[in-house]
Amino acid sequence: MPTSDTIRIATLGDPHYATTSQGMLQPVFAQINERADVLVIAGDLTDYGLAEEARVLARDLTTSVTIPVVAVLGNHDFEAGQQEEVRRIMVDAGVHMLDGDSVEIQGVGFAGVKGFAGGFGRGALGPWGESVIKLFVQEALSEALKLESALARLKTTHRIAVLHYAPIRETVEGEPVDILPWLGSSRLEEPLSRYEVTAVVHGHAHRGAPEGKTATGIPVYNVSIPVLRASYPDRPPFRLIEVPRERIAADDAPRAPARRASDREPIAARMADAPGRGADH
Repeated sequence: MPTSDTIRIATLGDPHYATTSQGMLQPVFAQINERADVLVIAGDLTDYGLAEEARVLARDLTTSVTIPVVAVLGNHDFEAGQQEEVRRIMVDAGVHMLDGDSVEIQGVGFAGVKGFAGGFGRGALGPWGESVIKLFVQEALSEALKLESALARLKTTHRIAVLHYAPIRETVEGEPVDILPWLGSSRLEEPLSRYEVTAVVHGHAHRGAPEGKTATGIPVYNVSIPVLRASYPDRPPFRLIEVPRERIAADDAPRAPARRASDREPIAARMADAPGRGADH
């Protein structure tokens, strides 16, 4: 159960709600509501990006979840060109939808973007040649700049970055090598170290690895429901991230300056250990 010493953040991605998915994740949402302080959904809320699919998910959330919910859109949510309606439906259901935005909940800052593709490290696509290639790369750069802007607005000690696409290669490995460049972009990694992010969550890579680290040691968690089910088949498909709760001294002394991410004590992150089952993906 949640405690006074920590903020417990339940994270999952890729619920892929269809028009026939009513009740699909209600058992999982009910467990999360009992065991966490915040729920984070890392994109692909819907299967085909339809407003009606979003309404089904919104009904399940409002029925089962009373804690704050933070989410970003994924690539599937853009498929039907109804992404703004999908976003509005989720906002009307009380979800904090982030797209270059940030929100502070119980002293923890959340910054989110969808992200984009382009590849990792030396294999990242460069803005050279045809204009369509430059436009593709510019989209990845724009998402990274949106993430940077959202992180810059947070003044909290702990910052959680919420993405759909991966910022590192490590958490997408396990997918076919040929599609790795389409699963994320190293350009998303650059703002994470600059703004001392505590942890990063993403989805999208259904056959990737459950966790990795940035070059500066920031933990990155692939919380796609298929990954969590495959990696931890005996547990419900969400990961709990525990962040120390900030306390104000009795004399209201100013908070000590934040340390670099690499200097901080590691946060606790683990799979939920309560029995239960998820719904079919």
